[in-house]
Amino acid sequence: MSHYPHLNSPLDLGFTSLRNRVVMGSMHVGLEEAPNGFERMAAFYAERARGEVGLIVTGGIAPNERGRPMKGGAMLVNEDEAEHHRAVTRAVHAEGGKIAMQILHFGRYAYQAELVAPSALRAPINPFDPHALMPEEVEQTISDFARCAVLARHAGYDGVEIMGSEGYLINEFIAACTNQREDEWGGSYDSRMRFPIEIVRRTRELVGRDFIIIYRLSMLDLVEGGSTVEEVIRLAQAIEAAGATILNTGIGWHEARIPTIATKVPRAAYAWVTKRVMGHVGIPLVTSNRINTPEVAERLLVEGYCDMVSMARPLLADADFVRKARQGRADEINTCIACNQACLDHTFAGKITSCLVNPRACHETELTITPTQIRKRIAVVGAGPAGLSFSVTAAQRGHEVILFDASSEIGGQLNIAKKVPGKEEFLETLRYFARQLELHRVTVKLHTRIGADQLIPAEFDEVVIATGIQPRVPDIKGSDHPKVLSYLDVLRDDKRVGQRVAVVGAGGIGFDVSEYLTHVGESGAVAPVKFYEEWGIDTSYAAAGGLRPAKMEAPARRVHMLQRKATKVGDQLGKTTGWIHRTSLKARSVSMSSGVSYDRIDDAGLHVTVNGEARAGRRQHRDLRWPGTSARTVRRADRGRPFGASYRWRGCDRRTRREARDSPGHHPGRSHLKKSNRACFFSPTSRKSSMSQLPKNTHPAVARSLKLWHQMIEKKDLGDLHTIVHPDSIFRSPIAMSAYSSAPALILALSTVIQVFEGFAYHRQLASDEGLDIVLEFSAHIGDKKLKGIDFIRFDAQGQITEFEVMVRPMSGLQALAAEMGKRLGDKLPAFKVKA
Repeated sequence: MSHYPHLNSPLDLGFTSLRNRVVMGSMHVGLEEAPNGFERMAAFYAERARGEVGLIVTGGIAPNERGRPMKGGAMLVNEDEAEHHRAVTRAVHAEGGKIAMQILHFGRYAYQAELVAPSALRAPINPFDPHALMPEEVEQTISDFARCAVLARHAGYDGVEIMGSEGYLINEFIAACTNQREDEWGGSYDSRMRFPIEIVRRTRELVGRDFIIIYRLSMLDLVEGGSTVEEVIRLAQAIEAAGATILNTGIGWHEARIPTIATKVPRAAYAWVTKRVMGHVGIPLVTSNRINTPEVAERLLVEGYCDMVSMARPLLADADFVRKARQGRADEINTCIACNQACLDHTFAGKITSCLVNPRACHETELTITPTQIRKRIAVVGAGPAGLSFSVTAAQRGHEVILFDASSEIGGQLNIAKKVPGKEEFLETLRYFARQLELHRVTVKLHTRIGADQLIPAEFDEVVIATGIQPRVPDIKGSDHPKVLSYLDVLRDDKRVGQRVAVVGAGGIGFDVSEYLTHVGESGAVAPVKFYEEWGIDTSYAAAGGLRPAKMEAPARRVHMLQRKATKVGDQLGKTTGWIHRTSLKARSVSMSSGVSYDRIDDAGLHVTVNGEARAGRRQHRDLRWPGTSARTVRRADRGRPFGASYRWRGCDRRTRREARDSPGHHPGRSHLKKSNRACFFSPTSRKSSMSQLPKNTHPAVARSLKLWHQMIEKKDLGDLHTIVHPDSIFRSPIAMSAYSSAPALILALSTVIQVFEGFAYHRQLASDEGLDIVLEFSAHIGDKKLKGIDFIRFDAQGQITEFEVMVRPMSGLQALAAEMGKRLGDKLPAFKVKA
């Protein structure tokens, strides 16, 4: 029996058929330009083909030099380049899948000096002015698209997708707001749409009839001067006549100020657009954006919104999405939460894509979950995101895992995040992990506050501490005042909050708290009509671009966000979502101040000084107060180590303690799901081996730096340490409650530590699978106090130390170290503490 019968029904395209109605939408993942990128892409796409995706579409490949996103960006212009792609197409075909290559010309969105556009109009999100294409250059660009498709066929692809959406070059020709030409390629709509029609027509002529051509049509521009629905339908019909096989739906331009795929967007919020085109063309239509469960996909097909559904990020989150759905195992799907933090944010930062809830995405050749050869009994303390991820991965490998948490439910910070309007998808993550713990027989002990006295007699082989974070009390006079609440008091414990609120700290948690406090009624993320009203989306499509005036509800409270840094409030949020959170809060009249110093909190409220530019009629230094007994100050979070020294390094030598931290960042466990996942893959050298014998998988640059490190340790002279330390490195130790930032802090601390230790010697070293994280186990003494511990060192790909953490046991040794460090450093290190 096939579950979700419409989703899993084949689609006959005449010359070929697709095994189901699922398209893996295009995503540029960064592997296109990476070393060994094609090998890694082959593994990435093959895993999705094995998961039974009907048709995969690759990330965008430029048809010529000026179409690339940046210098060095991926393009396909000759047969030599096409040969590299064969590794990808062969891998997908070996798994029974089909794959199309997207042809994408960035137009005026390209970050390079030679960018081009229909008209010389700069994009609001790009600092570069484009060159307006001459008529002969337009003709050449059309030929380049067609030639690129021919090369894709040569490389073994089953088809191509011509990217005509999202405000890229083709879309720029279509829209009146970006095409001000007066020649045959501009002016009337018939002339403006000539460009995409010619591309499709000439491509079909060259590739023949038995090759898939998908055209991604911008069905809703969401910008002033965009297309009307009548124009969209006319273009769809013309593209069909020109030879397209499938029409895909594109929503919004990158410069549009309306969210289209972020977590605030309701599921399938834009499927109505595709339905407006259904029946006007005879070729299959694909709908897209925020379709992340098989139930939603099936409903759209049943109710006639589309012929196929496109899912991109959901197939990052779970490569087996389609197969699990077909087999009736939808409860095992790792659902995309639309956070953008490890996918789109990575892409725009020039990093390789991954996934917050699936760290293996795009790292399939590095993170291989294989059965363990030595089954261990592992205790995991803390059932937050990191503890859950580690527990599941370790159990998958065959270890016996016992998971402890003092709470009544698993999830840790996820249980707080799910209460924030717009983050309801975290419920899916909790559902997924609960099912995985059950499937892999992880023993879960809730309501259990575990300590060293219980763990040591139990004789665990490994103990993983994933005890998460705690609110950090800010250093403000009066911070113990009854007016002050932590974010846990508000989000977790539902304590009463007044009508005028100052939020101290404008990081991710500050934004979440402000969203929570200002929201009224149901979240727009689960109420599409409310979402359309708040963001000004016209579902009647009465005006060009699909826009109408936004209508925001009155906020529940008056909120003012404050931060010490002088930068723009929210500047550290994700590149692709930060603007959404700022826009949402400003629409709710949330005030935001940066460059704030906190003076005191008293009965009158919070007193601050804001340093800003002098303005007429205002003093340069303004004293702001939030008076009244109902005012609340919400503290920020910091990484907490509540487990503390009671267990930290107690126990016998054979026991290794690992740590998987939850992050206080915008999404709980933002990067530490990946770290906790990778903690299952450390490869130790033998305890008796020489320190010159590094694990085989150690990164070459790291190996060189480690060699120098061991030489310096042997001489007790760290004079060359500065050569292998990154300027923005972080130093942590069990002595300090806060981390110390910058290379000088790390060098000062380590130079002092090595002087304090006597009889210092390393005994064992371990390396992560990627060879960038190193753990060195050591012993030493301070006077008559013996101690043991580890150095955790994180390197970058250039062999520079980015993080260094010293961990020591037992308590007597730790106390001796703290006393000596205090004597030698005095007031020097506090100046380097990481500021809030």
